[in-house]
Amino acid sequence: MIAKTEEDFNGLKEIGKIVGSIRDELVQKTVPGITTKELDDIAGEMFKREGAVSAPKSEYDFPGHTCISVNDEVAHGIPGSRVISEGDLVNVDVSGSKNGYFADTGISFVVGEGEEILTKICDVAKQAFEAGLKKAKPGSKKSGIGRAVFQTARQNDLTVITNLTGHGIGRTIHEAPDHIYNYKDTFDDELLRDGMVIAFEPFISTLEEEVFQKNDGWTYATEKSFVAQVEHTIILTKTGPIIVTL
Repeated sequence: MIAKTEEDFNGLKEIGKIVGSIRDELVQKTVPGITTKELDDIAGEMFKREGAVSAPKSEYDFPGHTCISVNDEVAHGIPGSRVISEGDLVNVDVSGSKNGYFADTGISFVVGEGEEILTKICDVAKQAFEAGLKKAKPGSKKSGIGRAVFQTARQNDLTVITNLTGHGIGRTIHEAPDHIYNYKDTFDDELLRDGMVIAFEPFISTLEEEVFQKNDGWTYATEKSFVAQVEHTIILTKTGPIIVTL
C-alpha cells in the first residue's frame, strides 16, 4: 500500500496502536504457568473491545487470534494447552484490521531468567531492526534493509532466517512488496517509495538459516536453533519512517 491521504495515515495509526497494545499486554501476561491459549483469549477480548479483528483468523482461518511460538517454534505457533515455563523463549505475533486498514507486529522475549544466548538473540534482533530502519528511506534500494540486518547478525556471531521475510501491508495483511529479506539479495533492488507501508521483521538465528513447517500445517520451527524476531508496521516518508505499532 502507498499511504497518501490523512485518512490512510490515521487508519494505519489506529490499527497499529491496537495491535501494539495487544502485543504489549500479552508480553506482560506471559508468566510461568499460563497457557498460550489463555494468552490468546486475552487478545481475543482486546480485539473485540477495540472493534478490530484478528488478521490470521479472519483472512486465513488460523486457529487463534494471535500466533504464539515457543522455543524451537519460530513463527505461526498455534495457541493451545502448552504451559509457559521459566526461561522459555516466546514470540508473540499480533496482526489485525479495522476499517479496512491492517497492521502487523511481533516480538521475541525470554520469560523470567533464561539462557544468556536467548537474551542475546532478542537484543540483536532489536539492533538489527534499528539498523534496517535507518535504510528504510524513499528512493533507497529495498535490499539495503536486508543487508543491514545480515551485517548486524554477523557482527554478533549470529545469522538470519532466509525463508521468512517482511512484506508489504496496509489494505490487506500481505501485499506488495512481497518480500523484505533479512539479507542482501541482488534481485531485490526495488526502490522504496514515499508512503510505502511495510511490515519489517528481522529474524536472528543462533545457527540455522531456514525454518521448516510442522505437521500442523502452520507452525514454522528449527531443528537445533533458537530464533528471535522483532516486527513493526512502518510508513515510509521523506521525513523519516513512522512506526505505527509502537
